[in-house]
Amino acid sequence: MTEDNSKGRLENYLLKKYKRSVISKKELAEELGISLSTVDFYIAKKSSLPDFKKLGSAKNSKVIFNIYDVVDFITTSVKMNTGDKYDR
Repeated sequence: MTEDNSKGRLENYLLKKYKRSVISKKELAEELGISLSTVDFYIAKKSSLPDFKKLGSAKNSKVIFNIYDVVDFITTSVKMNTGDKYDR
């Protein structure tokens, strides 16, 4: 299976699952198989995550991740098991 095919399948899976083009920190944590506190840690370090957008300037402002950036991050940074999860 080619990387483009895996990327396309993952993109379709996430868009179908969330029915929108951005996801929350909690949803990102679920997709990466890490805890929400780990996502918060990496946001504070500004590293090891897909590009994100902070909606506001307050410390507790909502953070969102574009699904296309998440797909790029997963396909380039995470060893992907392309089993049936993304075929649903």
